[in-house]
Amino acid sequence: MSRFFNATDRYIFRLVLMPMLGTLVLAASLLILDKMLRLFEVVANEGGPIGVVFQMLANLLPEYMSLAIPLGLMLGILFAFRKLATSSELDVMRAVGLGYTRLLKVPYIITVALVILNFVLVYWVQPVSRYDYQRLAFELSSGALGASIDVGEFNSIQDRTALRIEESRDNGRELGGIFARVTDDDGDLLSISARGGRFLANADDENTIILRLTDGTIIQDEPDIDTPRVLSFSSYDLPIDLPEIEQFRDRGGAEREYILPELLQIGWNDQVDEDLRNESLASFNFRLVEVVMMLFLPLLAVALAIPPKRSTSALGVFVSVVMVVAYHKVNQYGQDVAALGLVSPLVSLWLPFVLFGALIGWMYWRVAYVPGGQAIGWLETGASVVTKKLVAVFRLMRLTGRKELKRMAEEKDGGAPDAA
Repeated sequence: MSRFFNATDRYIFRLVLMPMLGTLVLAASLLILDKMLRLFEVVANEGGPIGVVFQMLANLLPEYMSLAIPLGLMLGILFAFRKLATSSELDVMRAVGLGYTRLLKVPYIITVALVILNFVLVYWVQPVSRYDYQRLAFELSSGALGASIDVGEFNSIQDRTALRIEESRDNGRELGGIFARVTDDDGDLLSISARGGRFLANADDENTIILRLTDGTIIQDEPDIDTPRVLSFSSYDLPIDLPEIEQFRDRGGAEREYILPELLQIGWNDQVDEDLRNESLASFNFRLVEVVMMLFLPLLAVALAIPPKRSTSALGVFVSVVMVVAYHKVNQYGQDVAALGLVSPLVSLWLPFVLFGALIGWMYWRVAYVPGGQAIGWLETGASVVTKKLVAVFRLMRLTGRKELKRMAEEKDGGAPDAA
């Protein structure tokens, strides 16, 4: 084991690991936080339990990780090699015969492991979790998750019962100020008011719950009687029929819910509608191209991690993030175009992959095999010129401001005796 992983490999592994994990957590957190706020609002409006928010977020996490994993991998490697370059450790390693290809052994081991993980996500985990997310959203809107009774408002249940509750205590276990108006199939009308009550489960019928009322009055009005009956009670059980919950559809209502073999089976089936075939093949190729591109990310990270000599420019970090996110957006556009059947996925997805891979290969070759070569040297030069201009303008503004303040102070001091 020590021959395969020497001290240099272990050192690079430590340098890569922490930035990579930090970026993964940060990227996933930022993506989830925006969705969390919207889900809390939706769940609150539907009256569902708060716990369902975290279940839905957990089902969205695999989809967010498909972007966070490549980004974290690239930045982890980039920050590791940037530290080696800025501290001159990289020059020492290369001086003793360790080239960039040898130094990339550990990053590529990490990359292969994350490629396998990401492939498992897009192969099976993402489609299943996406379906579970849609199922939870459906159950939330349909009331299957146990929507609550709105306090202080009239709630209609099965178009037969109107219920109003003035107070709710102990998480809904204790109710106060209850009014109910119930109509049966014969047209009889019950108007019930009670001081308190609570909901109880019905062991005999799971589609019905019991509202046990205490200290109240019942007014019974029937079509065949002239005067309504008025009854008082100390305890009264009012059965309430729960609304019928529609069953959610089977998995496969959208192309993102199919696993990879299912997408391929649909895409190659001549008996399937052409639009569905195009969507399936587009999704299949999109998932594959996103995973395969991760194999080029270590080369991109190294190409952008090495700043010019005697420079600590962090422009490469910014460019790397822009390139990865922009390529992801290009793939999303290519998937949409291929799903419409306008072009083949080979053109809209794999052609950008080849071009992006060739660009990364050229950038790595410039850094690794051209003496003094820089992948984005022209950007570094331009950024340096712009930075110097901005610094000069800032200094000029500060100098002008100081002179103006000095002149104003002199005028004030000079005018003081005259004012006296």
